[in-house]
This record gives sequence, structure tokens and C-alpha cells, in this order.
Amino acid sequence: MHSEATSAADVADMQMLPDLLHGEERKVWGDGGCQGQTEAIREAAPRAQDMTCKRTKFKAGVDELQKKKNKSKLSVRARVEHVFRILTRVFGFDKVPYRGIAKNHHRLCANFALANLYLHRNRLAVLG
Repeated sequence: MHSEATSAADVADMQMLPDLLHGEERKVWGDGGCQGQTEAIREAAPRAQDMTCKRTKFKAGVDELQKKKNKSKLSVRARVEHVFRILTRVFGFDKVPYRGIAKNHHRLCANFALANLYLHRNRLAVLG
């Protein structure tokens, strides 16, 4: 994880997309909630390739080629979701009591830092 953004519950994920990009990305992966955000990706990360999932169902039927492309994109995204599993299972960040956006943001930052250390614990043990 290199960045995270915290917002109120009524803010859509696609509105937070520019805050999550640092500009040096080569590819931006996203689910269907990020579809149609090519312009926002170009503004935040000009050299990034848009790898978000696209629509597969149309009036004429189902685009099987696009469906296969989406499946391969989702398999890449599944590796990223592992961090969220560690966040919920290991550090207990499944139900968050509301203590204000600022306090919840600081707690989330600390938990993501711990999750990064947890993911790399074997490499860190060899170095230390």
C-alpha cells in the first residue's frame, strides 16, 4: 500500500480516485466502480494505463472478449485485496466505531502501516 484516503460514507469511491494516485503509476487497476474515470486517471497519472473493468452486457448481448479481459484484471486485483484481509482478520479493523473522520483516518493509517510490516515480516526477519 502506498496511499490511502478517508472520506465520509456518502462519498463515492470514484470521487476519491485522484487522491489515491501519486502520479508515477504505470497501470491503474480498478473494479466496475471506477469505470469511466479515464480522464481523472490521465490528469492524476499521465503515463498510467487504464486497466479498470469495462461493461460486458449490452442490448445486443454479452461481449465475451471483454468478459475474459475483466476476469484477468480481477485476478490481479485479488492480490491487492489480501491487504484488506490482513487489516480485518489480524488487526480487527472490521467494524469501526465512528470517532470522527480525523481519528478514524489516523487509526487507518497506523493499521495500514502495520499491515505492510506484517506482509513483509519474513523479509524483515532475514535483514534483522
